[in-house]
Amino acid sequence: MNHYCKSPRYLISFNSKKLGVFKTPVLIIGSGIAGLRAALEAARSGPVILITKSNINESNTFYAQGGIAGHINNPALVNSHIKDTIQAGQGLSNPATVKFLIPKSIPLIKELIRWGLHFDGKGNHPGRLRLDLAHEGGHSHPRILHAGGDNTGLNIVNTLVAKVRNTPQIKIMEYQIALDLLTIKISGSHETFCVGALVYDNTSGEIKVLQSKKTILATGGLGQIYRETTNPELATGDGIALAYRAGAVLQDLEFIQFHPTAFYVAGASRTLISETVRGAGGLLRDNNGFRFMPDYHPRAELAPRDVVARSIINQMKLTNDTSIYLDLTHLDTVYIRKRFPGLDRLCKNFDIDITKDFIPVRPSAHYLIGGIKINRRCETNLKNLYAAGEVAASGFHGANRLGSNSLLEGLVLGQLAGASAGKIISKKGFPELNIHSSFKSDQSLSRLGITGPIRQIDIIDVKNSLRSLMWREVGLNRTAAGLQEALKKINFWCGYIMDKKFTEPSGWELQNMLTVAGLVTTAALKRTESRGVHYRSDFPETDNKNFQRKFSC
Repeated sequence: MNHYCKSPRYLISFNSKKLGVFKTPVLIIGSGIAGLRAALEAARSGPVILITKSNINESNTFYAQGGIAGHINNPALVNSHIKDTIQAGQGLSNPATVKFLIPKSIPLIKELIRWGLHFDGKGNHPGRLRLDLAHEGGHSHPRILHAGGDNTGLNIVNTLVAKVRNTPQIKIMEYQIALDLLTIKISGSHETFCVGALVYDNTSGEIKVLQSKKTILATGGLGQIYRETTNPELATGDGIALAYRAGAVLQDLEFIQFHPTAFYVAGASRTLISETVRGAGGLLRDNNGFRFMPDYHPRAELAPRDVVARSIINQMKLTNDTSIYLDLTHLDTVYIRKRFPGLDRLCKNFDIDITKDFIPVRPSAHYLIGGIKINRRCETNLKNLYAAGEVAASGFHGANRLGSNSLLEGLVLGQLAGASAGKIISKKGFPELNIHSSFKSDQSLSRLGITGPIRQIDIIDVKNSLRSLMWREVGLNRTAAGLQEALKKINFWCGYIMDKKFTEPSGWELQNMLTVAGLVTTAALKRTESRGVHYRSDFPETDNKNFQRKFSC
């Protein structure tokens, strides 16, 4: 994919020979479900270093409420799960990948139970489970496992983190920011080899080299490039940006899933309200109390997520309101409070009683469907670089992710990436590194005609402007004019920011956000059709002739 504006190969000037070097057979970047599971698998073969941008518990997985899709006690329904996933992907899911990943998830989910994860229901032995299964949009059967009501992600993370902390082969390094992947050319080969990462220690301010024989990217998504998002603050697309700078192939970045129902109150973070709430009987109403979803789709509130999200936006415009309302008041009060304790606590903070009051909601950017292109072994086009989880494009989701398939994919891809990396670790020593980068900076303002003293860039202001632009022009409804305007502004910001040498994380984050925003916008401009979560009002029809992917088995 061609970029829209020049980006330096490395974000900072450095010489690897003058930095501290830490060596490990396997380096894992990210501590969500994919990164944690990858670490546990790779550790079977040798030492692992796992680094994370914040503390080890902080990730998109931690905030996942809905659950994980899986028929662990009824294998006969696996085929319907495969069918639903392919149908949701609208012609872009790789059927072979879907048929491969879904059955592999069953023993891995049972493994989580053996490691101490308690799914809601009766019994907690893989052979004697009677589990509560929730129903979500796009699913033909109830198949969503949840743990602790709407705290599934939190409980999965706690289970995996405990296992990781008790695995001596895994060294955890928190508050480490991966600035760039390190790559080299080896004599006699035309391929580019990944040999680790350049890392900033956010506690000491030290920049160092983590040299590895195998590197696994599990850095999650990019929701923070949008003004409205359910993602935590760390989800700034760093993994996509540093993979792009290293030369990794990217795919399907135009497919950003917008969750239909995020809690929307002034001053509150855009907390996701699980689709499972609608699966339990929650209804969507406008400010007149009208239940509108049956007018948009036969499945009403359980229509695919992209349909529900666009329907909400349209109904907001029709009623001139800033939100829509989730109604649980007709449901059993004891059941609702027990089933959704996190939602109950959240709403109480704003004097909303979920058994008596409507809950204000609106769509928010939620999940990156595309990412770094990988094969079934989680390998990228760069030798010794793997990717897993939300940062990866495996061909599983296609153009629209089926609800609760993300934790499933992260779990399976994490295990596959860890197994692949650990299985083929070379017994040879580490090559000597002689990587250095130097570039001139702060010259671009004059090229843009901006003269006079160069003041410090207001990073927060540029970030907020970018996020508003992306929400407005590269959100749920896209047009050529809006996308071109977005690219024009991103290009302008890139012109004086991309070659500036920042010395702290917020500046590097801004550079990554600009890089990723430009890539997403460019991809959306090239896809002149509507499919799944990518909707172009100037090209509202699906164009199978030019855009449906062909797969060979």
